[in-house]
Amino acid sequence: MTTLRTGHVGLNVTDLARSTGFYRDTLGYDLLAEGKEEGRRFALLGHGGELSLTLWEQADGAFAPAAAGLHHLALTAADLEEVRAYEVRLRALGVDFAYDGIVAHGEGAASGGIFFHDPDGIRLEISVPTGAEGAPAPVAAAPTCGFF
Repeated sequence: MTTLRTGHVGLNVTDLARSTGFYRDTLGYDLLAEGKEEGRRFALLGHGGELSLTLWEQADGAFAPAAAGLHHLALTAADLEEVRAYEVRLRALGVDFAYDGIVAHGEGAASGGIFFHDPDGIRLEISVPTGAEGAPAPVAAAPTCGFF
């Protein structure tokens, strides 16, 4: 047996065209394939031909943080400068942020990043494992990415 790793993440969305545009335009995903059949609409997104994210148009309401299932989708950047570049890009596009600027994952943590929402309210994170030393931790005694 081998050690498993995450292959791709599937998200339920309310409007496939809107969500595909969001993930393509804000995070740079490429559309790899799509299904347009009524009642079975989906989009496969990735980079360099490798699948990373699937979108399924089968939700009838916004993301419900209190429901069982996906908590948030975390993406890792190369360095803090890349996180900052994404923050600038996302703010220019009017994306809704959970916190103002780069925040640490916990008080005194070296890891941290930005937290924001997609069009259906799904919480997203772009972070780095080091480099966020000194950034504020908006949630005391708990991981910043944990409770919302």
